[in-house]
Amino acid sequence: MAPPRLDPAKLHPMVMPDGTVIEQVVHLKRVINHPRIEIGDFTYYHSFAELADYASFLAPYLFPLSPEKLVIGKFVQIAHGVRFITSSANHAMGGFSTYPFWNFMMTQETSREDIQAVFQSVGNKGNTVVGNDVWIGMDAMILPGVKIGDGAIIGTRAVVGKDVPPYTIVGGNPAVRLNARFNDDTIAELQEIAWWSWPIDLIEANLDIIRGANITALRAIAPK
Repeated sequence: MAPPRLDPAKLHPMVMPDGTVIEQVVHLKRVINHPRIEIGDFTYYHSFAELADYASFLAPYLFPLSPEKLVIGKFVQIAHGVRFITSSANHAMGGFSTYPFWNFMMTQETSREDIQAVFQSVGNKGNTVVGNDVWIGMDAMILPGVKIGDGAIIGTRAVVGKDVPPYTIVGGNPAVRLNARFNDDTIAELQEIAWWSWPIDLIEANLDIIRGANITALRAIAPK
């Protein structure tokens, strides 16, 4: 049996027939090592230019001492310019001024606990979580604490401030529901089947069915 062509260990997973490596496409798990970011296999990011630091571009306000996490599932497709604005970007809004004075007054005596206390004071909305097989369009922005379900599609330049149900298409600013990709029964079954968790050789052998829309055929090949 030939080895799988889909390889999560590749830095650049897109290679043209002539051997040209498309360096603008990266498996994010290979280029991000951040204590507050978790990324599933085969999730990729496409940028028009290679980035020196993918973590700080995608989630510019997520710091090693932040209380929240960014969690991204498997086979997620992230287009150029997408940003995740996490809770640590917030400013305290309960007083007369929102100015982050403390950011500019740290000293050598400022402790780890002091920094963590500041992050908590601005209001932690929890982890930002992206499911599996989600497509996020160019320049979309995901706001703090949002949960995006499996199979969702986020439109170009959408600003997503609310949770997105599985297999739902959203777009606009603020992002609103545009359509469901399938009926409720099919969506529930797709999440139960969870093809993204199958062995990679089974996925590769059944790409036509996975890319199709025949739930009976997909169910028939699912591991028992």
